[in-house]
Amino acid sequence: MKADLVPLIVGAIVFLSSLISLKLGLSVAIVEIVLGAAAGNLGLKPEEWMTYMAGFGGIILTFLAGTEIDTRLMKEKFKASFLIGMLSFLLPFAAVFLYAYYAAGWSYKASLIAGTALSTTSLAVVYSVLVETGLANTAIGKLLMASTFITDMGTALALSILFVKPTLYTLIFISVSLNVIYLADKLSRHVFTNPLLRNKVIEPEIKYIFLLLLAFMYFANLGEGQAVLPAFLLGLLMTGHFKETAESRVVRNRLRTVAYAVITPIFFIVGGMKISLPLIATALGLFIILFIIKIAAKFLGVFFLAKRFIPRGRMYTTLLMSTGLTFGTIASLFGLNTGFINQVQYSVLVGVVIASAVIPTFIAQRWFRPVHSEDIVENDSANGKNGLKEA
Repeated sequence: MKADLVPLIVGAIVFLSSLISLKLGLSVAIVEIVLGAAAGNLGLKPEEWMTYMAGFGGIILTFLAGTEIDTRLMKEKFKASFLIGMLSFLLPFAAVFLYAYYAAGWSYKASLIAGTALSTTSLAVVYSVLVETGLANTAIGKLLMASTFITDMGTALALSILFVKPTLYTLIFISVSLNVIYLADKLSRHVFTNPLLRNKVIEPEIKYIFLLLLAFMYFANLGEGQAVLPAFLLGLLMTGHFKETAESRVVRNRLRTVAYAVITPIFFIVGGMKISLPLIATALGLFIILFIIKIAAKFLGVFFLAKRFIPRGRMYTTLLMSTGLTFGTIASLFGLNTGFINQVQYSVLVGVVIASAVIPTFIAQRWFRPVHSEDIVENDSANGKNGLKEA
């Protein structure tokens, strides 16, 4: 296959995914992952530009998710989001590690990689689904994203503490990230309100945000860190800037449009391409067991707390918290590159990660989406009718 044919095929997949999504009423992220997996197993391989853009797409989705968080609600519901998010991380991590080490006979470090990879919840998938379904601006949606962030924070810390050896470049990455976040929080207001920059067809505000996120990616790669967490924190701190004026809200909407039209589809398609069905078939029993353990542990960690704090959206919350993608793939790839896991183990883990991004999301969208519950809307939260119990 000629290299210049790959972008055309990917473009066709992106467009076809949108049509299928609209026709079936499914999240376009699910369709893109499935079609990406089909294309990958038919011989289509991601090129270098696709891999980088996929990483950038995950960072943009994480940043946008941060901008949707209601910091006031997050403070008010800190107990709920922390408990849900932390148990959503701890129980799958422990369950998968114990099975991989004692039952499957994996090495100690390989088992830790497995536990880390399957403990995640995909902020990118959760955010995409909530935006598409109109739930991103509801109290339940914002609590879901806050809980997901806690889960991914636990995963990132586990990956860093257990495996990554800090170097000078790691300190540089942390320092640059903190300084970029601090300066962006101080300067973004001037960028969004400057009359020389507003409403220009060249979109300088969006390019400014892209520059900040690209800086995170560069220094993260340099320091062997992850740009997802600083990107989320930047989005969280810039929430106020995006809500200050109508012009800044327009900037966020334009950024979302650019991301969903061009960049984030590559993220989900490349994620699907990482699945090797022949390798999974050689360890199908292990694949099924690990998938069941991940989902069951997520349910134990989330459902009963969600029943207490989000009674009207408990099943929807549990299913979306069971998804995985970005950090799970990152952890698996880290294990493969360092030699902690082999190619078969990598394919099984990534297969479970991506299956968890598709199956629970499909079930949640199809049968448990709380779109008819008027009492989950953010505007009703002041009256105590947002479907959330007090933490």
